[in-house]
Amino acid sequence: MSEGTMQRAVKRDEHDQREQRARGLRRAVVCAAAVPVMLIAAGCSSDSGSGDKAADDSGTKSSASSSASPSPTVQAAAYKSIPDACKVLGKKTLEDLAPKAKSGKKGSSDDASTRGSCSWSSLDNNGVKGSQFRWLNVSLLRFESDVTRGSGEELAQAYYETQVQDAKSVSGAKSLKSEPVAGVGDQATAVRYDLKKKEGSFKQETVVARVENVVVTLDYNGAGLAGEKTPSADTLNKLAQKAVKEVVAAVAEANDGGSAGTPSSAPSKSASKSPSGSASKAASSSPSKSAAKKS
Repeated sequence: MSEGTMQRAVKRDEHDQREQRARGLRRAVVCAAAVPVMLIAAGCSSDSGSGDKAADDSGTKSSASSSASPSPTVQAAAYKSIPDACKVLGKKTLEDLAPKAKSGKKGSSDDASTRGSCSWSSLDNNGVKGSQFRWLNVSLLRFESDVTRGSGEELAQAYYETQVQDAKSVSGAKSLKSEPVAGVGDQATAVRYDLKKKEGSFKQETVVARVENVVVTLDYNGAGLAGEKTPSADTLNKLAQKAVKEVVAAVAEANDGGSAGTPSSAPSKSASKSPSGSASKAASSSPSKSAAKKS
């Protein structure tokens, strides 16, 4: 073999080696960047381009897995409406709690299906013998389920706890006592305390109850004015608990007893207006803190 021929053969060998190394390097870079570690060995074992196929398969599996993921769901709220707050108590009950009240005063609401309130004021004026004053307020707040915040029942539970805490935190309250109330909705708490005002000594009763996704707050206070005897706290407490049971029953009746509902994957249509979004606002202006002011 001539010298020129040998040189050309060497050059071809060197060229082939460089090309082979370049192909191997390209495969290694592609495999390292495009596929998981587990697929590198399979993708880089030959020059057949199987690495690209593995990457494509991986992308396909990832897309399939993503599309197969279930949409978020939340248990639908059991109760879809609330009754008229001014009609939740029977005539006899109103006569017992606020005997001189002519009619209830309905509170303002931007959505009657989620929130409502009504108050009654009673003054039994006996002239020089003094007077007996009573004030009663019932408020209802219903929560819708929302995939971003939780079920209506969970939201109602959180608001219930806030209302109870608010009732225990009234400025100037004396002889405060709190106790659970059995047989009222899913849970209920009664809070009582004395409150001294310039008009006289008031006895305050607040009962907060939750039934499914609705929270009921009942405020009831009384005072003996102009020398009249202060009402019994036990009597007021008993009347308040009787009344809240009627309210809870009215909520269930308005919803045909309620139903568990089915999971919902869509957020509430009224998410921006839902009670959960305004719970803090409702709590800050709740009757439990404003009862003495309004009385």
